[in-house]
Amino acid sequence: MAKILLIGEHDGAVLNPSTAKVVACAAEIDNAEIDVLILAESASQVAAEAATLQSVSRVLTVENEANKHPLGAVLAPQIVALADGYSHIFGPSTTFGKDLMPRVAALLGVNQISDIMSVEGTHEFKRPIYAGNAVVTMQAPADVPLVATVRTASYRAIGDGNSAPVESMDVTVELPTHTRFLELKAGSSDRPDLLTAAKVVAGGRALGSIENFELIYQLADKLGAGVGASRAAVDAGYVPNEVQVGQTGKIIAPELYIAIGISGAIQHLTGIKDAGTIVAINKDEEAPIFEVADIGVVGDLFKIVPELNDAL
Repeated sequence: MAKILLIGEHDGAVLNPSTAKVVACAAEIDNAEIDVLILAESASQVAAEAATLQSVSRVLTVENEANKHPLGAVLAPQIVALADGYSHIFGPSTTFGKDLMPRVAALLGVNQISDIMSVEGTHEFKRPIYAGNAVVTMQAPADVPLVATVRTASYRAIGDGNSAPVESMDVTVELPTHTRFLELKAGSSDRPDLLTAAKVVAGGRALGSIENFELIYQLADKLGAGVGASRAAVDAGYVPNEVQVGQTGKIIAPELYIAIGISGAIQHLTGIKDAGTIVAINKDEEAPIFEVADIGVVGDLFKIVPELNDAL
């Protein structure tokens, strides 16, 4: 039997949707017993939400004032202290998981598998390489704990309706002090979060300026969509890097992705390959984005996008 410890991502009050997607991955392993670990200052609210996820056997909580902010350096030693007896330790391939899981692997003295996109066996998985241009099958040793991150864009969130027991765990371990939380700076918006939005409108360098990027915001607002951007648009200073989509940005899987003025460099396509329907608007009919688009519109975005806005 595979005994899996799954690290829940949350903001202290609400469970991040990435957790339900990691549970969906773990549930693909035959005879898996899945425990979700919630590390927080106060874990009861988040733990109750995690307990409703299907396929979860138990929810474990570790409450500590040091866990108020999700610092990988602080959380990792606590996870390792609870890792004994688990064959797998999973986390999401999000900013949270990419910070945390390599630390867990290092403390356990094992290698990490990154971006699991498919389960082929208890210790056999598929993951993308070369910016998503190829998929490799990984075989991990079965005699050591398997630490991995799950490519959340490759999975749909598992359903709820469960009522798993919640158990409080007492962890006594020395926590590092060299890493500490100072402050969080984040923009506020009524638009859906880019990582979880069902619809995303993204703009590229062809927008030409911060002012012109307002066309993207207007269309997104009328569609109730999140806003994304190519790396070129971010590098040009049109938008902050928190909205960058691609290999060095966010990997997303919305039901609808509208790429406006984005040529479709391979690092960008890596971030949207799991999207449901891709719509591309670009004046260059040879742009690589059209090779992956379900619907392509060749034309001037400064004419087409205002017409879309007016029609909506």
